[in-house]
Amino acid sequence: MTTTLYTDLDNVLFEKLAHIKLLVCDVDGVFSDGRIYLGNDGEELKAFHTRDGYGVKALVSNGVNVAVITGRRSAIVENRMKALNVAHIIQGEENKADALSELMQCLKLEPNEVAAVGDDMPDTGMYEHVAVKIAVADAHPYVAKQANWITTLQGGFGAVREISDTILQAKGVANEIFGASV
Repeated sequence: MTTTLYTDLDNVLFEKLAHIKLLVCDVDGVFSDGRIYLGNDGEELKAFHTRDGYGVKALVSNGVNVAVITGRRSAIVENRMKALNVAHIIQGEENKADALSELMQCLKLEPNEVAAVGDDMPDTGMYEHVAVKIAVADAHPYVAKQANWITTLQGGFGAVREISDTILQAKGVANEIFGASV
């Protein structure tokens, strides 16, 4: 077992994280808590955790691509992901497996270089194409059973930061970001 900032991970899984070049995330239930707030005039609101944002920026600045694939379309998602320098924003995609496959072909990536994060049934299709299958702590039980890593933190409450920190730790660059004790 390898001790991370959050929990102990199997050594094989931790080693796989060291090779990740692309982290692919669902949005609702991963970057947010899954709730969608609708106003009387049709205004839609989502809450994003600032720590997740820092983690994404740290990944990108250390050469790890980040992508989101979501079944819904939202200007809020577009704006937030652009602010975090997420290069690949795929919205309105019901078939996440096909979208991820196309993205991997475009980026010339192999499954051992990709991790996918989900919380509900539409996300499990992405797991077919990746070496690291991640579910957030409050994921649907079926999704959690498909995953080889379940975060300690819930979607919308720092789960993406937990994943980012752990990938950076596996890559050996966490000390530069968080201090010598990591």
